[in-house]
Amino acid sequence: MRKQRHDLYSGKDPRELPAYTIREAAHYLRIPLSTLRSWVLGRYYPTDRGRKFFRPVIVIPEKSPPLLSFMNLVEAHVLNAIRRRHRVPLPKVRRALDYLKRQFPSKHPLADREFETDGLNLFIQKYGQLINVSQSGQLAMREIIRAHLRRIERDPQGLPVRFYPFIRERELDEPKVVVIDPSVSFGRPVLVGTGVATAVIAERYKAGESIEELARDYGLSSEDIQEVIRCELEVMAA
Repeated sequence: MRKQRHDLYSGKDPRELPAYTIREAAHYLRIPLSTLRSWVLGRYYPTDRGRKFFRPVIVIPEKSPPLLSFMNLVEAHVLNAIRRRHRVPLPKVRRALDYLKRQFPSKHPLADREFETDGLNLFIQKYGQLINVSQSGQLAMREIIRAHLRRIERDPQGLPVRFYPFIRERELDEPKVVVIDPSVSFGRPVLVGTGVATAVIAERYKAGESIEELARDYGLSSEDIQEVIRCELEVMAA
């Protein structure tokens, strides 16, 4: 079955293909657009000796126009967990990532299973040294990252195959309502267990159906339906 899926994409792994604009990815991940743009395209910043360029932290497969892959979504999801806790300058995050790459050579170190096991502890240790964070702070950050990692489903080789984005305010015990699977609906977000694209729900809402009707149809809470619609309508309006 996996071979058939790859044949659909001309023998290429759909997880690596360019599929999401920066704006789409930012909405799906609930990350500020400017932040994600800096992570994948880099940015210039002023210094006493003139402008310098901050290289991207995440390497995307297509830069003109810039498009992220499914693997990039997973990387940005994990990186966002890291940045949320301490808001550390990106150069220090890069130094910790460079350290991790030396320990676990990988094209996508934040998305690999090694990061979820030994790599996480090594990264947290190095990260804590760079920002002088307390042991309690490191433990808190480790729990936040692990909560994000629990929203990634992996294949037997340890590579991500499905990703369950947060649709509320990143509640750590938030149910998995929406899934992004690069082999389903060309990687567009769908409702878990239905295959129904969240964009379809937003279109039904725009056509006049109520939140309550949609919640009954899909067996979800009104709050979940509202979050799905809000996110999708923002993407459609972009």
